[in-house]
Amino acid sequence: MKAKKSYGQHFLNNESITEKIANGLEKTDLQSNVLEVGPGKGALTKYLIEKYSKLMVVEADRDMVSILNIHMPKLRGKIIQEDFLKMDLSHYFKDEQFSIIGNYPYNISSQILFKMLEYRDQVPELVGMFQKEVAERVVAGPGSKTYGVVSVLVQAYYDGEYMFSVGKENFTPPPKVESCVIRLTRKENQDLGCDYKVFRSVVKQSFGQRRKMLRNTLRSFFVDEEILKHPMYRSRPEDLSVEQFVEISRLVQADKEKHP
Repeated sequence: MKAKKSYGQHFLNNESITEKIANGLEKTDLQSNVLEVGPGKGALTKYLIEKYSKLMVVEADRDMVSILNIHMPKLRGKIIQEDFLKMDLSHYFKDEQFSIIGNYPYNISSQILFKMLEYRDQVPELVGMFQKEVAERVVAGPGSKTYGVVSVLVQAYYDGEYMFSVGKENFTPPPKVESCVIRLTRKENQDLGCDYKVFRSVVKQSFGQRRKMLRNTLRSFFVDEEILKHPMYRSRPEDLSVEQFVEISRLVQADKEKHP
């Protein structure tokens, strides 16, 4: 079965790397729910199914689902043929916790992170293979050119850890980009003191025009423009910490509540 470009498929062919990824969920015990996204032909799955009794996999490609059903009888009844980005995860996990792992399709890897954030109350840990450029954005800090929306949103709720790089020669077919594996571990305090939708809107609006000062890009968020006279709003978004974005989001929410 050849990889399909439409699904962003690149099959990992190095067993030692695959096993290393399978062992990457450090905070997830063996009896916990684990969801593998994009198992493909099952290179990672064969290690996970032996380790986690409550493993489920989600695969959009029906041909790959057929391969898994034929070659991995232990998986039967645990395969979800669906688009992960469109899934209602609560349908499968109710209100239970579940960790996410996978060699993620590069064409949807950023969206996978945003999906994780939607279910952050239930996802304590995520491990997986990403395009290096995306992984660098996730763990980037203020002042970096790669620091942006995904950096701030993910780091508000998760601690990111760069695990290791993976060369192109370890894939069939070889991707055109570099790859690496990262781990995200949920922070204990999930309460930012503001609504997530407000926080997300502030961050996206700020980086939508990243060369402009925040007093210009965020003007529409405030009724009380006196707030914008604070020196912080003379900064550009890449210069602000995650904590400062949270502070701004709290002020935006308070201003909206004061001036409904």
